[in-house]
Amino acid sequence: MEHVFTEQSNIGEVVTKFPKAGDLFKSYRIDFCCGGNRPLIDAINERNLSAEEVVGKLNELYYDMKERNKREIDWNSATYTELIEHIVNKHHRYLNEELPQLTPYVTKVLRVHGAEHTHLSRVHTLFNQLKSELEQHTIKEDTEVFPLILEFEKNPDTEILTRMKNLIEELESEHDGAGDIIKELRDITNDFTPPFGACGTYRLVYQRLEHLESDLFQHIHLENNILFPRAAAQN
Repeated sequence: MEHVFTEQSNIGEVVTKFPKAGDLFKSYRIDFCCGGNRPLIDAINERNLSAEEVVGKLNELYYDMKERNKREIDWNSATYTELIEHIVNKHHRYLNEELPQLTPYVTKVLRVHGAEHTHLSRVHTLFNQLKSELEQHTIKEDTEVFPLILEFEKNPDTEILTRMKNLIEELESEHDGAGDIIKELRDITNDFTPPFGACGTYRLVYQRLEHLESDLFQHIHLENNILFPRAAAQN
């Protein structure tokens, strides 16, 4: 079987062409959003993984998908409006609902188990930092950046383009910050693995933090690897 993806394939481009690759990369803890603009082999070596195993599984999943005739949305050819509506309605909506709902559980776990599990203090700090940054970040996207992209699509003015590029640089920097926080959360929680005998709330918090990571990676991928590069490349 000829490999569609190789060790030199760009990570972000792989997930753009084959979105289900994100699940595989996540299982290997390969960053495909903030660290997506590099060859796959770099991430494989960084994680001390087997290149043959990762590349083999990636191509196997790709051909399995083709054989099952699964239809994935090709976001690379979607319009600005389609992309933005999807990001807002799926990812921003999720954050707007999940962040305030998860907050009291993170606090409760710290209060009940913090004395015994001291790392929970850092989990609490990181989560609240992430919450604050993401709330401000999504507001900036909804009220400034996305309307500007849609405006430029209708009126390709150079002044609008300059403002848009500056704001996109800010957002990408904020994405890096959010990515660093979620990586530290995964590290200090032992890959979101609750300790033996953990209560239901403890397990719930870890489970929902892991889901938050998954959604955030897909969210940032759509922006960093598809929407923003396309918008910034306009002349």
